[in-house]
Amino acid sequence: MFGQDRNELRQMYADAWRKRCDQQPMAPLEIQIADVIDMHPEYHDDVTDDDLDRDYTPDGGQTNPFLHMGLHLGIREQVATNRPAGISAVHKAVSAKLGDIHAAEHAMIECLAETLWEAQSSNQPPDEAKYLERLQRL
Repeated sequence: MFGQDRNELRQMYADAWRKRCDQQPMAPLEIQIADVIDMHPEYHDDVTDDDLDRDYTPDGGQTNPFLHMGLHLGIREQVATNRPAGISAVHKAVSAKLGDIHAAEHAMIECLAETLWEAQSSNQPPDEAKYLERLQRL
């Protein structure tokens, strides 16, 4: 979906949000990005800031808003394509259980982040079966 250039990626977020705020026509991906930004008012300044190349460090207690919103987009893509198989049903069940799609995505993001961390730590591809097991425990 995105390239590897951090500044280019962040600019996509800024452009999508600007278009949403200015009520300009948007491409489908821009709509998805703007929808996620809209759900996170705490990040609105980050996507309108001229300092898009800012570093966010966990040791400073900072959450990287672009990483967080990117994980939301990743979950939505997985649900839309039902990959791993069964994730759409899990999303529906967790959304019903928590009563809120946004809360469900946050719970699912925790599972995704843990799975990605394990894969990176072991220099292996993400284990989809283990990921789905985590999701099913939500």
